[in-house]
Amino acid sequence: MEMNQSTLTADLTKSPLSLEARLLSGEIVVNEASFVRKCIGTDSSQDDLWGKLICTNFKISFITQDPSPRQKFHYVNRLLGEHDIPLACVEQVVTVNDAKGKRKVLGSNQKLKFSPTELIVYCKDFRVVRFRFDEAGPESAKKVCLAIAHYSQPADPQLLFGFEYVGKRYHASGDQVNGADQGGGVQTPLFDRPCDWDREIKRTGASEWRVCSVNQGYAVSPSLPEYFVVPVSLADQDLKQYSGFFMAQRLPLWCWNHHNGSALVRMANISDPAQQRKLDQRICNAVTKSHPKRGEVLKFDLDKALPNIQDIQAAFVRLRQICVIEPYGESEEKWLSSMESSRWLEYVRAFLKHSAEVVYMLEGQQASVILKEEQGRDLSCVVSSLAQLMLDPHFRSLGGFQSLVQKEWVMAGHRFLDRCNHLKKSGKEECPLFLLFLDCVWQLLNQYPAAFEFTETYLTLLADSMWVPVFSTFLFNCPRQHAEHCRALASSKNAPLGEDRGLRFPPVWDWSQQFSPKDQTLFNSPLYVGKGAPCVQNGAVKAFRRTKKNYSSTLRGVPSPRNGLLGEHPLFPRRNSLALGFKPDPLQPRETAESPWERFSRDWFSRPADLQGLLLPQLLPSHLRLWRLHFLRWAAEAEIPRGGPVTAFRKASQLADEIETLRLQLRQGNGPAPCPGSALSPPQPERRRMYFRAGSPRDPPSPPGGYLSSSFPFSPVGNLCRRSGPGTPLSKLLSGAKIWLSTETLASETL
Repeated sequence: MEMNQSTLTADLTKSPLSLEARLLSGEIVVNEASFVRKCIGTDSSQDDLWGKLICTNFKISFITQDPSPRQKFHYVNRLLGEHDIPLACVEQVVTVNDAKGKRKVLGSNQKLKFSPTELIVYCKDFRVVRFRFDEAGPESAKKVCLAIAHYSQPADPQLLFGFEYVGKRYHASGDQVNGADQGGGVQTPLFDRPCDWDREIKRTGASEWRVCSVNQGYAVSPSLPEYFVVPVSLADQDLKQYSGFFMAQRLPLWCWNHHNGSALVRMANISDPAQQRKLDQRICNAVTKSHPKRGEVLKFDLDKALPNIQDIQAAFVRLRQICVIEPYGESEEKWLSSMESSRWLEYVRAFLKHSAEVVYMLEGQQASVILKEEQGRDLSCVVSSLAQLMLDPHFRSLGGFQSLVQKEWVMAGHRFLDRCNHLKKSGKEECPLFLLFLDCVWQLLNQYPAAFEFTETYLTLLADSMWVPVFSTFLFNCPRQHAEHCRALASSKNAPLGEDRGLRFPPVWDWSQQFSPKDQTLFNSPLYVGKGAPCVQNGAVKAFRRTKKNYSSTLRGVPSPRNGLLGEHPLFPRRNSLALGFKPDPLQPRETAESPWERFSRDWFSRPADLQGLLLPQLLPSHLRLWRLHFLRWAAEAEIPRGGPVTAFRKASQLADEIETLRLQLRQGNGPAPCPGSALSPPQPERRRMYFRAGSPRDPPSPPGGYLSSSFPFSPVGNLCRRSGPGTPLSKLLSGAKIWLSTETLASETL
């Protein structure tokens, strides 16, 4: 092994690396080090890669000429290379010196008193990447480590790379960077114009609600959008008068209308106790008047019913420790016990449960619901979105889901800048609420896969996009902050301002900026049964609208009267108690009479699922699972070669693609006569919806399914190395560590 390393080093010395990083618009190289080794193998350095480690103002980039272990089927991100890590994704930078036994967590503008022999980068997406500097110059190694630590902790939002990227692209293209999709994909409303809200009002039949422009220019509330929806009975003058009594001047926001007339509304707490009762009554009266049957209004206090952001952050940190740091050699029972103690799945269940209760109020009781929260910008984002996802099949389509996130998170003022902690200012404000929401969505998708147009790969890549700091979706705390930074950027770049010509950050929904049309097909589920699915009857293609009788029943496990919706079940009950959870003792009388909510859920679960209707989550311990693709994709120990859900996904995709091809051929056969010499052909490759496609005589042979694994389309190669080879063993380095490495503990050491 040592001879192999010496040979590689000698080759590099004879022919110095002429490797250059691929830079985006506005990206510059800050520092670099040559003859760096990226650790790949888990037990030895045989598979390690030699190359150049580069720090730019956007990413950590490793450039190599060595053959890559990456396989050709993996997706390609147009903004990032194979070995790139966005600086916004860096959680912690640790330097190690083997000879001196020193290690240090590097912060911004800190000094490093020893020459590092090893660099360990901990990422927010659960990756752990190691680099060795055995053959690199000590000064260049030290400088590149310090540069990575400094540029991964910007002190101001305008130091985030997105500002340079957007400004340079504006001048390079001569046109604005704006719109929901520039690549001809799914169009997503941004809800920054009254017409977007008007369309949503008409779509939901909310005839007693109107678009309000009282906050135009952010004159009333700094964190609300310029346009939002309020009851028709509330005049603008009343809204201006009421705004001062709400926390952060956040007036109540309309979210959605049920076809029975009930409405879902979000409201901040009233800051003036003297006005509490009077103002509450006025808002409730206005919501009641908007209901055609003058239905009652129920208030739901989320701050009292759900865990706070500190509890959620603590659970996430414990989950990260379990998935990244703790060894996988422990017994399954001990690992599950650790997972239970993290409380992450407990909180996932809590949000699903309370969202389902809101669904019952809207659907079962036909009552309007007001979600109350201190400022209405955190917990209400999750509950409101989940309730709409369960009730409205439109939001289970790809475009509908994106509009839901844009409406309920971005425009409603969720503090992405603070909650993602992009500026590394304070851990007190950090909280993975959006990731918790995506986990809840995945639980529903996992239980009802045919009800969703998108896949778990889409959800995972959406979560990853939080750490690519070029998208307006995840960069700002509210629309006003976005607008102010855009104006400042336009002024600094001497760009003209106009109604539709302002320099804007692209939303994440412009997926063409990150992925090719081929890779975007990974978003499409082959199992999705949309409203008006195409079918063929007597050779004619018709829109087939399924009824409840036509739906196949979704596998739900053993029915339970409560289905975990109301009962306080432990998430991981003891093995001997599983039978009791499913088969209650018939000799034991029921503790309480069945409530209307229990009856509603029992009746719903007794029928086959209507995939284009209401969906309720199953919440027994056996129903909730760890989102493996997101949390364990980088763990080689957890990877299943030639296995996992992707094997069934591949077969289903090929079948769906074959059906689509046959459908098109039948449609062409019933149309005008083809030109002489023409032949019926399958859809063009760029228009085919499935990533895995059915073969035809004209297609090149598709690769075998043996290359797939449970981590598809990601690869754990080069991540989470725990070997005890050259360098400091991670097991020793992390011995006794709590969550990540404790900065306070290491700071007390003499360096």
